[in-house]
Amino acid sequence: MMTERRGSDLGSWLTRAEHTGLKPLRSLARGLRQDFDAVATGLALEWSSGKGEGNVNRVKRIIRDGYGRAGFDLLRRQVLLAD
Repeated sequence: MMTERRGSDLGSWLTRAEHTGLKPLRSLARGLRQDFDAVATGLALEWSSGKGEGNVNRVKRIIRDGYGRAGFDLLRRQVLLAD
């Protein structure tokens, strides 16, 4: 469903997930159903925010690593030079 961008299959998948014996899977399905339109659209479109989110997580990690030990100049350098 995710790799083939079949957001139209989400409803039937959620129904099956909600009727399983796995409590975490049922909880996930309930959460996804609360924002069904956005999730289905995200599964159907070719656009992705993955690269941007990856950069945000990378910068947050660098900030955590340097918290309390690094000044702004070192932090700036790490952000600019990190892969």
